[in-house]
Amino acid sequence: MFRKTGIILLKTGLVITGILVIYILSIAFGAFGHLQSKKELLSFKNATASLVFSDKGELIGKIFSENRTNVTYGQLPSTLINALVATEDARFFQHAGIDSRSLFRVIIKSVLLKDRRSGGGSTITQQLAKNMFGRKSSGPLSILIIKTKEAILAHRLEKVLTKEEILTLYLNTVSFGENVFGIEAAAGRYFNKKVESLNTEESAVLIGILRANDFYNPRLHPENAKLRRNVVLKQMEKYKYLDKDETDSLCNLPLIQNYTNLEIEGPADYFLFQVKNETEQILKNIQSETGEKWNIEEDGLLITTTLNLTLQNYATRSFRDHLPEMQKRLSNQYKLKETEELLQAGLLAIDPETGAVKAWVGGINFKTQPYDQILARRQLASTFKPILYAEAFEEGMEPCQYLDNDSIILSGFEDWSPENFDHSYGGRYSLAGALAQSMNVPTFNLYLKVDFLKLDSLWKKMGFSFVLNNNPSVALGTAEASIREVAAAYSSFANGGFKVSPQSIVSIKSADGKVIWQNEFSGIKPRVLTERTSMLISAILQKAVTEGTGASMKTVFGVTLPLAGKTGTSQNYADAWFAAVNPKLIIVSRVGASSPSVHFNTGSNGSGSALALPLVALTLKQVQSDPVLREELIVDFKKLPPELAGVLDCPDFKEKNTFDKLRDLFKKDKINFDNQVNKSKQKKKPFFKRLFGR
Repeated sequence: MFRKTGIILLKTGLVITGILVIYILSIAFGAFGHLQSKKELLSFKNATASLVFSDKGELIGKIFSENRTNVTYGQLPSTLINALVATEDARFFQHAGIDSRSLFRVIIKSVLLKDRRSGGGSTITQQLAKNMFGRKSSGPLSILIIKTKEAILAHRLEKVLTKEEILTLYLNTVSFGENVFGIEAAAGRYFNKKVESLNTEESAVLIGILRANDFYNPRLHPENAKLRRNVVLKQMEKYKYLDKDETDSLCNLPLIQNYTNLEIEGPADYFLFQVKNETEQILKNIQSETGEKWNIEEDGLLITTTLNLTLQNYATRSFRDHLPEMQKRLSNQYKLKETEELLQAGLLAIDPETGAVKAWVGGINFKTQPYDQILARRQLASTFKPILYAEAFEEGMEPCQYLDNDSIILSGFEDWSPENFDHSYGGRYSLAGALAQSMNVPTFNLYLKVDFLKLDSLWKKMGFSFVLNNNPSVALGTAEASIREVAAAYSSFANGGFKVSPQSIVSIKSADGKVIWQNEFSGIKPRVLTERTSMLISAILQKAVTEGTGASMKTVFGVTLPLAGKTGTSQNYADAWFAAVNPKLIIVSRVGASSPSVHFNTGSNGSGSALALPLVALTLKQVQSDPVLREELIVDFKKLPPELAGVLDCPDFKEKNTFDKLRDLFKKDKINFDNQVNKSKQKKKPFFKRLFGR
């Protein structure tokens, strides 16, 4: 009878074994869904964040679908490996992917005895298989199939990878919460460190997070994280990675973290968005030319930019120092009656020789105000004037020619009359003086003298997109432009008359360092102004900073760097502008509420010199105190050549002489703008040609 029972049990065992073998083989050969082959396992690739660096190699941000940066085994500290193995898989170096002892323990304790404290039976290799391909549950029996698949994959992984490679891939793949994947990203997020710099207790904190990403998050639950850290340290002691004294000492340490989240507190969020757009366009061009395809969010590209992080930080600090006070003044003016009273601001700094972007502050807060003010188009106001004066010089006028400053009334435009900022009239201003002092009435008279078609052509060549219409208000800056366009246009005043386009990227490399694209910053730059005109405008705008509308740069802020510059204040103080010019640096700022209907009531708060200039001045004041950055970004202006010596040696303002007064007797009270413009366009023949009809 016992023999019969034994035979039955043997047969039953063989049947069960056969069923298990068939079951496992059917899964292995894909009967329950695709199972990755050894070849596919070897070709597995994590989605890896692209890293964006400053011009000096500092990390300024990441672009990713999953926030992950891969590391090599050599970068992993031994204490980190020890903490992982001691806590997650003590027999990792002994098993071949499946730990039968742990599996048996789970079956007995977790399944039969319902003891959830017994832990999981998955090895590090099985966890890796789960992390690599995820889990798709489709029914009550699916977990059994999933676990079997992971066991088979773990066995295959052990066949094709070394233990070191498995550990590296696991630590590069695993999630640490907060959309952070991989140990390098986790070290940066929670401790602001590279993984190789982690100490023992920091390693224990990060390994502790793996048990429950949220519950043991050191930012959200520091007490939980500390308790879990100490559990990990005790496990390291249990398996002889630490002695008791070390463990006790480390367990008594406070939990110290240096939480750093570039997604929330990045130094250049608006710029990072611009870099992503530019990079995607470059990669698209590469694909169309070579067929080589790259994904900026998954391929771990290394993108070096033109951004000077120190200057960027100085500019950001100027926003923090200046705008809150101005915001307070605006809010007090409206007593919270307006819903759109929030001041918006942008600042862009570029190299006028190459167009390389050195600082890009696109707004006050990227998370709450994502619209980039660098690209927003608003009325230029007096920032337009240097372009008008440049055209006048292109047409042969001279800085010491004089323009009337008498009141003008235009018929046909509701008797509109241009006004100077200080409401003064009378006398005459030189072209140089009128521009340096930003006088409106002389500027309008100049507008009547230039050829509008040529002015419009210059406007377009400089890169402006707004369509100019020949009407009186254009003279005083009703044309619209973005900060980016103004910075590019003003570069021609600093570089001898050439057009540049702002550029953000120096190079793009693959994760292994292969150069994909390199910016040589070369190529032919179109000439938009003669060198003579460029030098004249530059010299006059230097006067604007030393003795004109930009004088507060020195008198208020103490900035004595060699600078040219121009303020701009649009109608009703809706927008304030300031553009600073140096042969190696252009900085343009603009400040104004989202709606032009919300604005300061007085120039003491809302003018270009009061609202926009301080952002540039506070930035440059820090540059002035930084000898390294000052030498890198600031140089002296070249002296005017001999042929231009003395060309600006004339008074800005002159009272009218007897001849002028006699001429004024024949002036009309009102002028017709259309007739005046048409008259100015007529090219008179020389006297003798008119006399002889030829």
